Amino acid sequence: MGGACLLFFLTVKNTLQKKLILQRELFAQLGNAHPALGLKSGELADPDKIMDSWKTAPEKKSVPQKSLDLIRELKVNRHQYNALIKKAPYNWVAAIGGFHAI
Repeated sequence: MGGACLLFFLTVKNTLQKKLILQRELFAQLGNAHPALGLKSGELADPDKIMDSWKTAPEKKSVPQKSLDLIRELKVNRHQYNALIKKAPYNWVAAIGGFHAI
């Protein structure tokens, strides 16, 4: 029984870490594509705020489709991660592992 609990803990922890790593990689790609955003490596920011800054930019340049796809991936990954750490057995692993909502 203890082995099954440990295996569950390690599997969920690995899944949560992969989602965080993917989030950081997507932000790094977005930061490389748009250096004016000032995204630092390993930083997590709100994709909605980035979209708002693009919409209110004075130069009103069109945003490339690749950047919009990255924003979409960021939003989906954030939603999946936050939904996962709110569910019953997974929230225990998140609390023990020190994972917080993005």
